[in-house]
Amino acid sequence: MSEQKNKYYLVESSILPEAVRKTAEAKELLVRSEVATVNEAVTRVGISRSAYYKYKDGVFPFNDISREKIVSIALVLEHRQGILSQVLNTFADNGANILTINQSIPLQGLANVSISIETAEMKCNLEEILKVLRAIDGARNIEVVGHS
Repeated sequence: MSEQKNKYYLVESSILPEAVRKTAEAKELLVRSEVATVNEAVTRVGISRSAYYKYKDGVFPFNDISREKIVSIALVLEHRQGILSQVLNTFADNGANILTINQSIPLQGLANVSISIETAEMKCNLEEILKVLRAIDGARNIEVVGHS
């Protein structure tokens, strides 16, 4: 019988069962030292200790899996001067190490861009960088397509 490797999925929180979401919230409270004990954490988020212990080893915030990894991001950018520069500066300003950049020739005013970054030295979490990127005027679509 062969050993099966664990599989991981990136799932939007809104489709997760409430107990799984609240377990993640409780873990975050503990990591941020907003509570001192598991009991305080589960009481604050409104789940039982048994539910917490059932899911705690299988629930990880996206930030945890993206730390010290290589992350690939796909972007659709309008073909206007300075937009790609703003994207690259966002990564640089936040300590992300850019490993690769691939850009298609713009068609109908839009260019597909793929950027791979190393996240080990980032000053903030990946979600915060994605929020800044999505706010750039001319950035039409930004998605994490993979990590290793």
